Amino acid sequence: MIYPTRSLVIGLLTLATGLAATGLAATGPTATGPTATGLAAAEAEPEKYTLRYRFHPGETLRWEVVHRSIVDTTIAKTTRTVEALSKSIKAWRVRVVGPDGTASFEHLVESVDMRQKMTGQQEVRYNSLTDKQPPPGFKDVAESVGVPLAIIAMSNRGKILKREQKQVKAAAQSKGQMTIPLPDEPVPVGHTWSFSQDVPVKLSTGGIKSIRVRQTFKLQSVKTGVATIAVANQILTPIDDPKIESQLIQRESSGTVRFDVDAGRILSQQMDVDKQVVGFHTGASTIKYFTRFTERLLPTTTRTASRPADKRG
Repeated sequence: MIYPTRSLVIGLLTLATGLAATGLAATGPTATGPTATGLAAAEAEPEKYTLRYRFHPGETLRWEVVHRSIVDTTIAKTTRTVEALSKSIKAWRVRVVGPDGTASFEHLVESVDMRQKMTGQQEVRYNSLTDKQPPPGFKDVAESVGVPLAIIAMSNRGKILKREQKQVKAAAQSKGQMTIPLPDEPVPVGHTWSFSQDVPVKLSTGGIKSIRVRQTFKLQSVKTGVATIAVANQILTPIDDPKIESQLIQRESSGTVRFDVDAGRILSQQMDVDKQVVGFHTGASTIKYFTRFTERLLPTTTRTASRPADKRG
């Protein structure tokens, strides 16, 4: 059975994104005479953009992250609803940037404000800025706030080259992608690229099965220095077992990313999941899952008003 728990909430805290694109060119004037055909052909070539992440040593990038979810689980005509809301400030502290654009940075969460309510129970809340002691179920979250979760070395195209985990409890949630991968070559508007990975799921027999998942990206537009990228996820491995399908429900998100072309970082993004799985449990059962994840880049001068002290030893 799937319910949002502290592991889900911690997973929200370790999410990380950032990307960039460069390259704008002017269109030449209309030509006449013998060279008109050649110029017309040149003008017909679509403009291409080189997408790259860009960082600077010593800078700290911060994003405001909001995650909302509603999960309705029905088993034997009994429905249980779990509603969760998490707001956090995610930060990347850039340490070193190499000549090829490879960056090393600390990934951490500076503050979190979250709440969760289940059917028949009182709402549980935790705010790292105001609560001295976390309520039951939020201890791991509290211990992960204000401390480096990992040291990441990442290429300027988003490939993780090295990962040094600092928080053991957060390791499982931070082993995946830190951000979306970027194409190696310059691409025009309309170009698509993809990233595939194997996701382990538990079988009813107790074994583990790998499911192939593909994330597809499309450069939709570049306007006034802001690029828009559409993101969609697809399960490639054929699945005929609702129990397996229910474990992958969070993987089937889709949405849009906006990023600054010159600065090379995410401006904002929104990812949504709205899906239902029938028969995931013995007997008559249904799980309805809705979630919305949003992220917004904060100005470089913005800091959390009552930011907790860095708890590094």
